[in-house]
Amino acid sequence: MPYERPRKHSLTLKGHRTSVSLEASFWNGFREIAKAKGLALNDLATQIDAERGLDCGLASAIRLYVFHWYRDQP
Repeated sequence: MPYERPRKHSLTLKGHRTSVSLEASFWNGFREIAKAKGLALNDLATQIDAERGLDCGLASAIRLYVFHWYRDQP
């Protein structure tokens, strides 16, 4: 598995544009999860943003969400 450099991706949360730096594998997983849940990518990002703690950045929260999603799949 090759290592990847994070790339900036734009999102809109509650009407405000923001960007997160994610590796392609995490970004692809994030998109797949949103599709599986029937959510727009920005809606899933808003949900993750609302649930993350103050000590966790959005990019890290997305990575952890993707990790837990795939880890917990049967």
